[in-house]
Amino acid sequence: MTAWLFSVQGQLQLVGAVLVVLGVFHLVLPRLIDWPAQVARMAPLPRQVAGAHFFFVGVVCVLLGALPLFLAPELLAGGRVARALLAAETLFWSLRWLFQFAYFSPALWRGDPPRTLAHAGFCLLWTWVAGVFGLAWYTASC
Repeated sequence: MTAWLFSVQGQLQLVGAVLVVLGVFHLVLPRLIDWPAQVARMAPLPRQVAGAHFFFVGVVCVLLGALPLFLAPELLAGGRVARALLAAETLFWSLRWLFQFAYFSPALWRGDPPRTLAHAGFCLLWTWVAGVFGLAWYTASC
C-alpha cells in the first residue's frame, strides 16, 4: 500500500480522485461562499454566464480528474496521446497554480484566518497537482 501511494501511478490516481471530489464539491461550494446572494445582484447576462462557468469548472475538474484516476497506467505507458494529455494537464494546473498567486488579491484572505488557511491549502494543492502531472509527463516521456 505504501509503495503504491508513493509511486508515480499512485500519486497520479490520488490526484485524479482529489480532482473528482473537488469537481463534485462545486455542487455545494456556492452556498458555502455565499455566492447566490452576490450573484443575484448581477444583471441577467453576467449572472447566467457566471453560473455556467461555475458549473463547467466543476465538470472540467471531474473530467480532468477521471483521466488519471481510471487511466493512470495507460497515461504513464507513454504514446503521443498520453504525453499530450499529461502535458495539457501539467500546463492547465500550472496556470491554476500561477493564478493562486498572481490573480487573487491578498486582500481577499489577509487578516481572515479561515480564508488564509484556505489560501495556503490551495497553494499546496495546486503545487502538488501540477507537480504530479509534470512528473507523470516526464515519466511517460522517458
